[in-house]
Amino acid sequence: MEPWQEKLTENQDLYQERQKGEQPSEAGAARIEPLHKGSPLNHGVEQPEPPGEGRNAQEKGEKLGQGDTPSQETADPTQQLQTGISRAGPPEQEVTPKGQDPGPTLNHPVLDGDGNTSGGEEMPRVFQRGAKEEAELPEEGRREEALMGELSELVQQVVKRSSWWERHGIDDSIIALNFLILPAGFLCLRSDNALPFLLGIFILGIVHHTATVKGSHLASHNALTESKSWGKVWAIFFLEVCSAFTAEQAYYNHVKLHHGYTNVIRLGDSSTWKLPFLNRYVYMFIAPIAIPILTPLVALGLLKDVELKTALRTLCCMFLGLYSHYWLLVNVSGFQSVWSALICMLITRSLLAHPYIHVNIFQHIGLPMFSADKKPKRIHLMSLGVLNLPRNALLDWSFGHSIISCHVEHHLFPSLSDNMCLKIKPIVSQYLKKKKLPYNEDSYMSRLQLFLHRYEELMVNAPPITELVGIQ
Repeated sequence: MEPWQEKLTENQDLYQERQKGEQPSEAGAARIEPLHKGSPLNHGVEQPEPPGEGRNAQEKGEKLGQGDTPSQETADPTQQLQTGISRAGPPEQEVTPKGQDPGPTLNHPVLDGDGNTSGGEEMPRVFQRGAKEEAELPEEGRREEALMGELSELVQQVVKRSSWWERHGIDDSIIALNFLILPAGFLCLRSDNALPFLLGIFILGIVHHTATVKGSHLASHNALTESKSWGKVWAIFFLEVCSAFTAEQAYYNHVKLHHGYTNVIRLGDSSTWKLPFLNRYVYMFIAPIAIPILTPLVALGLLKDVELKTALRTLCCMFLGLYSHYWLLVNVSGFQSVWSALICMLITRSLLAHPYIHVNIFQHIGLPMFSADKKPKRIHLMSLGVLNLPRNALLDWSFGHSIISCHVEHHLFPSLSDNMCLKIKPIVSQYLKKKKLPYNEDSYMSRLQLFLHRYEELMVNAPPITELVGIQ
């Protein structure tokens, strides 16, 4: 039999097998496999990109950008919410949901009249695309990942050139200095004069927020030390003893969800800060005073989700922190009654509660929000959904640069300390602006006026979903 006749016979056999619904023979499958891989119909699964210059840069530098966040692009949020722990193993590929158009799009939300993604019963667009447009899809994805890799490489070079003092020492010294001035605060409260007494209130308030906000935040990202073992110790101390919260739940909610799915609806969309039943003035100016009371109560409610030994440890640490504060007020500051000591605890622990609440909502809410299955790549997600506030001496000292003026940098590289975020700020801002990516900045008063004016839209109603269909 001639070779062309053998070829024809094999093709006919393959056709008959497909008509019967059977799997093609081994020889036939071997011939159609390369065709299947190159078919435009096979665009539902994001194919691994080939190694290249941009990918190498990403592998070298992206450790900084994703060091303590879970599978940024491929993690299964539903599974993580059910278990509270991200699954081990290689990340799964992103599969485009049935009916979803993964093709290139415009740089704005695509919504229909009901607020849903526009669709219709037209012929699938996969058949309308040309070969050139199909070829550009993986190129666009590789370009976006290469951007993060290139930026990570620039930041990595700065980190390598930085000393231990710059990476950890400056922030550790700020926290240590706060604890050194703590005795002066308790002693000032012994005075009958108003000025020293108010100075004592101020010192205790600043020390408390430096420990519970700056210290807890850096400890949750293991940015206080290069030792993982000491990092766990500091996390328990700052989060449970000082803040009266559970370290495991704080890590999961902040690092895994908020950082892993920044501004993704029902995951990291900052909705935990919303209290729709409160009006704007009560929420913005009165409710923050209750944070010292609500924090341990919320922690107690979350203990049911942790192991028994962890719950007992958390209870002991919370009791140690709260009772130590009370004991020092009675025995060092000379408070005569239980209620006067408790009121002083409330005042000092809520001294900076208003800017704490404001900063947490100002820097994410009101910016683009995304659905879990259509969120953009990491560099676009963070540049679009995070905002920096101007530098403020008091808040920079108590909360840290990564929460105030370097929040974009912190979300891109969460394992860096406050001082390192401040050091890489010019590099990140210049790079994002050079690549025509957003770099959100606004003043504290401007955001406050915005939230007071649009409180119902931003803090009560569900946020609209932004869909980026093609990033230019």
